Amino acid sequence: MVAKKRTAGVAGAGEESLAEAIAGELNKASKEGQKAFFIGEEETPTDLSDFISTGSSLLDLAISNRPNGGIAVGRITELAGLEGSGKSLICAHMIADVQKDGGVAVLIDSEAAVNAEFFEAVGIDMSRLVYIPCDNLEEAFEHVEMIIERIRKNAKNNKKVLIIIDSLAALLPKAELELGFEQQGFGTQKAKLLSRAMAKLVQLIARQRIALVLTNQLRMKLNAQPFADPYITPGGKAVPFYASTRVRLSMSGPIKNANKEQIGVNVNAKIIKNRLGPPNRVVKFDVFYDRGIDDVSSWLAFLKEKEIITGTNGRFTFVDQHGEEHKFQTSTWKEFTKTHPETFEEIYTKISEAMIMSYKSDGLSTLDGTAVIVEANDGALDFEGVSDS
Repeated sequence: MVAKKRTAGVAGAGEESLAEAIAGELNKASKEGQKAFFIGEEETPTDLSDFISTGSSLLDLAISNRPNGGIAVGRITELAGLEGSGKSLICAHMIADVQKDGGVAVLIDSEAAVNAEFFEAVGIDMSRLVYIPCDNLEEAFEHVEMIIERIRKNAKNNKKVLIIIDSLAALLPKAELELGFEQQGFGTQKAKLLSRAMAKLVQLIARQRIALVLTNQLRMKLNAQPFADPYITPGGKAVPFYASTRVRLSMSGPIKNANKEQIGVNVNAKIIKNRLGPPNRVVKFDVFYDRGIDDVSSWLAFLKEKEIITGTNGRFTFVDQHGEEHKFQTSTWKEFTKTHPETFEEIYTKISEAMIMSYKSDGLSTLDGTAVIVEANDGALDFEGVSDS
């Protein structure tokens, strides 16, 4: 991003504003990489300009709140879920997207469970994937820091770099690995190590074209209260705090063929934390065992829900911007999108319009009587705006 030229504000011509004076003094004393910025007028570490697709257009839109988005480069993302919910699968689609864009992907694997044939089917060039087997937490983050330092020294690097740690739950501190099976581990050591690692890496990642993705397991809470979230991720609060985006995955049902054989699953993805857009969105997509996420097929349920298409019993109609009707069936939907590229783009635009939330300020305040507090069904407090007109 090219820095914009600052214009004179309150200060007179040739005079330096107080804000500029403060920034100037700070920059004189700042260390390398700790410059003070004017956001919106200069390129800053918090800018979002590059994204990596998860393989699902709906999930990309829900996370980034913009067309053709995905997870943000320069941020930390956590994918958590129960076993078989698609965490490693989404990582595979991310690797394929980065490679397709000419970038570099690094997989730090603590589970020794890479299926090379499936990775190639998803679109990964295995000869370009940097694969690092790892068995302890300290070593994993030493690798990450080494990669960041190597990129930082290469001033000419303009490629996106994706670093995946799959998974945090399988990584133990060195001290615990050295214990016997019958000995008790150090319950808080992993959390302390993660806290130090996250605090150290978050700014380093933001200053480079790096996306760090961490997969994690969901574990049941002991003595969870009724109606409370029964799940927790291991490793303490550091990852939930420092991650810009946290996605929780779960299976919602099987996909079967005409012979009643299960050939895939339907996956729910809930964004439980998001600094790129609104949180608490839920999207669904189809995962097939032989090819991964079937993105376009996953659109149909959303299109019906938002009434972008109409119809029943597997026969649907889409009316384009010119008033022309396009008819298709569930079985011919994917072929329809290939043979009608302009209609496909229009449908994607309508999905984007339905998903993207615009930020606005309406002057709503709880202190001046313009809002009242109402109790939601679950007992949580909610705000309901009241118009003065």
